[in-house]
Amino acid sequence: MEADSLTELVELSPDAICVHEHGVLTYANRAALETFAARGAADVVGRRFAEFVAEDSLAELAGKVDGLTEPGQASEPVEALMSRLDGSKFAVETVVVRLRGAAAYQVVMRDITAKKAAADALRYQAALVSHVSDALIATTGEGVVTSWNPAAEAVYGWTAAEAVGRRASELVGAQLDLAAVRRGGGVAEAVHRRRDGAPLAVRVSAAGMNDGYVLVCADETARRRAEQNYRTVVASLDEGVLVMGPTGLIEAANPAACRILGVPEPDLIGVPCHTLVLFTESGHWIPPDEMPSVQSRRTGVTHNGLVVRLRRPDGRDVWVSLTSRLLDPDDPTTRAVVTTFTDITETRAISARLAHDATHDPLTRLANRTLVLDRLDVRGRGALTVLFLDLDKFKVINDSLGHSVGDQVLRIVGERLRRSSGREDLVGRLGGDEFVVVTGEVTEPTEVRALAEHLRAALAEPIGVLGRQLHLDASIGVVLVGGADRRSAEDLLRDADVAMYQAKTLGRGRHHFFDVDLRKRMQRRLRMEQDLRDAVHDGQLWPAYQPVVDLRTGEMVAVEALLRWTHPRQGAISPAEFIPLAEESDLINVIGKAMLRATTRELAARRTGGLDLTLKVNLSARQLDDPHLVPAVQDALASTGLPAGALCLEVTESALMRDQEAAAGVLASLRSLGVLLAIDDFGTGYSSLAQLRRLTLDTLKIDRSFITGIAESRDAAAIVTSIIAMAHAVDLTVIAEGVESAEQVDLLRSLGCDQAQGYHLGRPVAAAELFGQ
Repeated sequence: MEADSLTELVELSPDAICVHEHGVLTYANRAALETFAARGAADVVGRRFAEFVAEDSLAELAGKVDGLTEPGQASEPVEALMSRLDGSKFAVETVVVRLRGAAAYQVVMRDITAKKAAADALRYQAALVSHVSDALIATTGEGVVTSWNPAAEAVYGWTAAEAVGRRASELVGAQLDLAAVRRGGGVAEAVHRRRDGAPLAVRVSAAGMNDGYVLVCADETARRRAEQNYRTVVASLDEGVLVMGPTGLIEAANPAACRILGVPEPDLIGVPCHTLVLFTESGHWIPPDEMPSVQSRRTGVTHNGLVVRLRRPDGRDVWVSLTSRLLDPDDPTTRAVVTTFTDITETRAISARLAHDATHDPLTRLANRTLVLDRLDVRGRGALTVLFLDLDKFKVINDSLGHSVGDQVLRIVGERLRRSSGREDLVGRLGGDEFVVVTGEVTEPTEVRALAEHLRAALAEPIGVLGRQLHLDASIGVVLVGGADRRSAEDLLRDADVAMYQAKTLGRGRHHFFDVDLRKRMQRRLRMEQDLRDAVHDGQLWPAYQPVVDLRTGEMVAVEALLRWTHPRQGAISPAEFIPLAEESDLINVIGKAMLRATTRELAARRTGGLDLTLKVNLSARQLDDPHLVPAVQDALASTGLPAGALCLEVTESALMRDQEAAAGVLASLRSLGVLLAIDDFGTGYSSLAQLRRLTLDTLKIDRSFITGIAESRDAAAIVTSIIAMAHAVDLTVIAEGVESAEQVDLLRSLGCDQAQGYHLGRPVAAAELFGQ
């Protein structure tokens, strides 16, 4: 009965008990079977005990078994991790007892899983209290500290040893009514003080514990300081900031936003964001469901740097650069949106002015060359007309009245062209006195001619400046551009310029249409200009000499030096072609100085040989404008030895009348050198003998147009007679040009003409041919 009772006691034990021999289980009580999750003894008995021991615990249990040498000897309790049949693990406290018999052991196991969990929880709580960043303080019901964690030491500066047993209110530097905190919801905001007196912004949470309280004091000083700094920064920003809640209502607005929007803060808060009136850059109104803030709230997509126009309540428009994004991109479910915007009205206005200035002429405010070229580049497929205008003789206004008057005239010209053109036409100033009108409305030749004359007529109206009435005219080059025309903008302006130049060549004050032949002629002209520049340095230019004969004696008394050009490929080039080219390209000054030196050297040598002749050299209008002319003449006389009285400089009547005061000054300087002066082509201009007398001339040359008809026309003979008589009255020597027959010679002699030259008396030839070697 005693053995049965013992067996029943083991069977009913709450501890799991099993027996194994040589490591094989021979018995397991009910608690063991339940612990191993077995359905019956058959699931356990006969299996190795080690199968139910976790691998980490095998070595330790084996060591305990090896230490038992005597039957009835028991091991010290040891914790081990066991394994159930289903593979799950559980912790036990195990005692091993050696039984009688070879290698037979009884193992008693008590499940301590719950106990370990509780211990772990306590350790976790202790670690949490020790390592949490908030101050955790436990007090009695009277507020005496019973626990003070490390965070409390760091926050308040009191150690736990100093804090425990003292009143919490003394340690935190503020009165603590913990019951009131609990009644108010358990959380309160307060200002505490550190041990050194520094203020602390604290959020206090209070909970009851046994007969006392547990306080959680979160130090929010840094956060609140950051929030204050943030509010200060946002308030001082020049950039407007609006915060819209999930419903689209404005929840916050900084001062800059109120200033830019022109709305005080109380009138903004709680207002739907779509009450703001926005327009796109192209001027289209932005509907409420398309506003950037609404789109950001709906889609979560950020809109950066949108340029929009904002209509203020006072009616003023403000341009802003706007960015809209979710307030918390990491939590898009909140759908709060922050919109920032910068007032760029002034910047945009400055940019617009700079853009306008970059494409407009500062004097006339017309389009400049850059804008004209841009418009021509994007002209599309339609036909259009380009009119290139150049003011005739504008340089005279600039030189005689000054550049300020010239600028005023240019402004008036620009305004007249703008008024005389269509609303869609582009009117531009290319520079100097060059203007352009581009129109797509007038493209038929007949209409274009009418437009060109209309523009000329507008410019021809008198301009009152400084008490004077100035009269202008213009030469106009016209280019008709078809829809399929592939010429570049530069090509179109170049061709219009070519046509304008042709209009000037034909007599100014007219218009001329561009054609391909004209371009070819201009290309030839450009090639010839380059060739002429080369000719100056390559010795292709040379002087020919034409005799001037005394009509009384029939003897040669002078020679006129005439410039000739022998081109290496084209042979002789007519002076009528290359002399105007030289004058327009300013080569005439270089050529004139070279020819003056060469001819004075030639005549000086001939005079040394006993040939007493006067040298006549032509001066162009450009040479009269050259400030180096007088020094060049002086240098030529000095270096060649030709007497000043043997040199006669001839100036055309038109050159003298172009600017009489300037011409008089140059002629006076030349006269001071001792040279003779002559007026050439007399009768082709509008000068009078009285005017000529003031210029201190020596010789007058009657233009060949009067001499040609002198024998057949009584009027021509009468005019020549009058010219000779008046010239002699003021002591001028008279020379007739273009004498082609003996009859003309006899008639001129009978009229009292002093000298003559022409093909009948001698053609222009080289010095060697005229004078002999």
